[in-house]
Amino acid sequence: TQNNVWLPLFKNREVVQFDIGDALPRRGNRYTRSIARSILALMGWQIDGEFPNLSKIVLAGAPHTSNWDMVLGMVVIWALGLEVFWLAKKSIFRGPRGRLMYWLGGIPVNRQVSQGLVDQTISEYKRREKYLLIILPSGTRTKGAQWKAGFYHIAIGAEVPILPVKFDYGNKVMAFGPLFQPTGDVAADIARLHGHFVGTQGKNWRQV
Repeated sequence: TQNNVWLPLFKNREVVQFDIGDALPRRGNRYTRSIARSILALMGWQIDGEFPNLSKIVLAGAPHTSNWDMVLGMVVIWALGLEVFWLAKKSIFRGPRGRLMYWLGGIPVNRQVSQGLVDQTISEYKRREKYLLIILPSGTRTKGAQWKAGFYHIAIGAEVPILPVKFDYGNKVMAFGPLFQPTGDVAADIARLHGHFVGTQGKNWRQV
């Protein structure tokens, strides 16, 4: 069964169907989805690809070149009506905005201390019936930063697939897929995943 979500795509001034299946964790209602879709329309962005109808996925987003990636990602998540969690540095959870960050699905990470984050996240996947977590493999907005393998080890340990999420500012497209099944060969698999994003224009620089 599919709970269809209709999103306006503007490249060819067409309206096409983007399906969200019932196995996926959902959040929001038709009003929040409508508001988020209106924001996307004003921004001139479109959503492309396919979101698999699976209850547990690790999402890998790239290229990460700007804080605007988070804003754009939040709008897309609400437009799709999905419940997606995300990792971010602990400092943005301080003060009054901290509650908002938690409410939006944020999980604070202290990068200065080893927290056993991979094992904790694997446990969270196994504990929940449905769980979507987006991770930015570069972990930083610095150009040329090497991808960290944490997202991959989480997918292996939790026995879930990886869904690439492309922030394509050049074409104003947020593209999902294709779904990737990790094989256990860390170096080869990460190279293949990284290759999927090569040439993609981020907000501040192009992925190479």
